[in-house]
Amino acid sequence: MALVRTFTFLLFLSHVSSQSQSQSQNLRFTFEGFNGRESNLTSNGATIIKPSGVLRLTNLSQNIIGQSFYNKKFQMFTENSNSSFSTHFVFAIVTPTSGRGGYGLAFTISPNTSFPEAESEHYLGLFNKNNDGKGENQILAVEFDTVNGHNENADSNGNHVGININGMTSNTSKPAGYYKEGSKDNEEDLDLESGDPIQAWIDYDGKMKRITVTISPFWVKKRPSKPLLTYNVDLANVLHHDFFVGFSSSTGKKSSNHYVLGWSFAINGEAPPLNLSNLPSLPKQEKSSSFQLSTKVLIASLAAVIAALVVVLVVITLYKRIMPFERLEDWELDCPHRFRYKDLYLATKGFKDTEVIGVGGFGAVYRGVLPSSGCEVAVKKITRSCQEGMKEFAAEIESLGRLRHKNLVHLQGWCKKKNNLLIVYDYIPFGSLDSLIFHPKNDFVLGWPQRFNILKGVASGLLYLHEEWEQVVIHRDVKSNNVLIDAEMNPRLGDFGLARLQGHGEMSHTTGVVGTIGYIAPELARFGKASTSTDVFAYGALLLEVATGRRPIGAGHFVLVDWVMECYRLNQLLNVVDPNLGSGFVVEEMELVLKLGLLCSHYKPEARPSMRQVIRYLNGEEETPAIDHWGLFDSDRVNHINSRFMDGISSDKINSYRSSSLGALSYTSLDAGR
Repeated sequence: MALVRTFTFLLFLSHVSSQSQSQSQNLRFTFEGFNGRESNLTSNGATIIKPSGVLRLTNLSQNIIGQSFYNKKFQMFTENSNSSFSTHFVFAIVTPTSGRGGYGLAFTISPNTSFPEAESEHYLGLFNKNNDGKGENQILAVEFDTVNGHNENADSNGNHVGININGMTSNTSKPAGYYKEGSKDNEEDLDLESGDPIQAWIDYDGKMKRITVTISPFWVKKRPSKPLLTYNVDLANVLHHDFFVGFSSSTGKKSSNHYVLGWSFAINGEAPPLNLSNLPSLPKQEKSSSFQLSTKVLIASLAAVIAALVVVLVVITLYKRIMPFERLEDWELDCPHRFRYKDLYLATKGFKDTEVIGVGGFGAVYRGVLPSSGCEVAVKKITRSCQEGMKEFAAEIESLGRLRHKNLVHLQGWCKKKNNLLIVYDYIPFGSLDSLIFHPKNDFVLGWPQRFNILKGVASGLLYLHEEWEQVVIHRDVKSNNVLIDAEMNPRLGDFGLARLQGHGEMSHTTGVVGTIGYIAPELARFGKASTSTDVFAYGALLLEVATGRRPIGAGHFVLVDWVMECYRLNQLLNVVDPNLGSGFVVEEMELVLKLGLLCSHYKPEARPSMRQVIRYLNGEEETPAIDHWGLFDSDRVNHINSRFMDGISSDKINSYRSSSLGALSYTSLDAGR
């Protein structure tokens, strides 16, 4: 009997294994634009998805890397078969307005989705000078290179396509070009840096052990019958594990915008053809053109433009008579998804009170269901018809509209109609972290594993804002009420109405004192200078708040950080833990969070860690520095400073600034100088 059971179990395992291999060997997907498909991709570095749906790997910054991979591994080779694969994608390389750019992009098959030691420039974010060419890399890269110079004395114009195995020295390469239909010997040159979209097909025949690469201009409707490159290789000798597929790109002193507009892929079959008419367009302000107009075409175009201008002037004149003309601001161009007021009115049942899910200083937040798609959304209605309300509206769209990160609230669009200012977000079902800790329903207690995961997620979102996006974003209102919890209990940092943008390396500018009391760094209160360090201070207050279940500021001038510091000095640190947690927490993690909260809440900005250091502490990659001696820190002195600061804020400067995100209400905030 035992033998029969063992045999049955082995059959079951064999079935599960074969089923898993079958699913892997039949991997197939299509992206015709990337909006709404973020969950299918793993992206690193400078990569973002533009509002139009274009995947941008790098921008024009120097020495950056951008990568995006499909998030499911596939098994290419088994003991009994050698798989084939096929892919079709459309890419574009847009250089600066003056001169050539660099350095290109590569379609990549790799056992990993991140390459921590990889370098930019010629290495395209995949290799470095120490591992370049090493067999243990197990990487196939088909490069579309715009700068020659790898292992040469100087860079020069590249414009070639190469098949690379485990390094940046191509096994075979040719200048970029394609064969016109019906002419297998007449090769046409193709400029990779033209700024126009280019189609590419890459196929591997597992039986023939052959890779082929074909490219053509975007306007060529049919794939050229003759490939540009052919290379015979048995990939079973190169790729020994399960693999990811995707793209990697980099810049150096020369830089370009590298885009992917659409992508399809298939194992053991031909990649689904892309419907080119469904692909998103390149950003107009970044697109260049290689097409030179002749004199006759220029004259005809000017005539058409003049005629069009006459029509536009007539339309504008008629439009002005019907309703006031609205001039498009810069932020409206950056976030083009503008909802119709009528659709949002229907979605929220006429902005009915029963649909309100939160109230903020600038208005209310409503739950809505879009009539066109049936999707749930949260609609923030800014009703205050003043300059401050318009500032928050524009700031939130300008910053959040271009940000893409799993731990940030996703902005879907906006609407502006007379005095009605509306912002549309994803609907976050669990509301704010503040409401889950301080106003739970049905005696719900947020457990420690969820709290620890939430704190790590907020740190990841702040690192993206401070260091990983194309500009530095200072949030200026990090607090538990602005941390929203999605259906998987993952955090989403929201409410960017007070956010400030600045270039990397720029000095902070003096601003008005804004934020929430208890989260405001001392230097911000004294000098009005917001920085990434003031965000770190607010994050420190959040760490202590989540661990203790107490707000940063309480009755009778209670200051949470002082209380935690005093208990720490008395070796009674765990006495501050939220009683609702009981003993249901990991002592080492709790001590780490409390000590890190004290470190981030240091009254001296230079003593606080960066968000990158914070993540390393939370992941156990580094130990937190000792906090036994804070130098000039004196609890009585800081209590005195805090008391003077609290007393010095006149009642006319304290307003009920509740979160305008999607959750429950927050408490007193400093609203002056916004």
